[in-house]
Amino acid sequence: MLLSLACFSLFALASGEQQIASAFKNKVSDLQVNSSGYVVRVLADDEQGSRHQRFILKLNNGQTLLVAHNIDLAPRLKNLRVGDKVEFFGEYEWNNKGGVIHWTHHDPAGRHIDGWLKHRGVQYD
Repeated sequence: MLLSLACFSLFALASGEQQIASAFKNKVSDLQVNSSGYVVRVLADDEQGSRHQRFILKLNNGQTLLVAHNIDLAPRLKNLRVGDKVEFFGEYEWNNKGGVIHWTHHDPAGRHIDGWLKHRGVQYD
């Protein structure tokens, strides 16, 4: 049972990476995705409007994504460093640099599916 769950989880992450690659190729946005990547750059917070913790992830296929994690609605990822693995469930938005992942938090209004980030065994939502 545990082996089948682990295989399903790996398939879901690979499938999410394929969805993201296809969305980038076809310039698709507003796509709910689940995948993971490795931090290649930690950026300064975006302080305009709602505050966002920002960092760049690189997927196994080489594609990079900007993660914009709303820290007014969810906790900041602690001690985030280059090389760290981060799993995510959020909304993909196309841009010419690989795309953006946002909505990695709960929706207090209940109108959008809740997202999350996982880092070092802790889920941030």
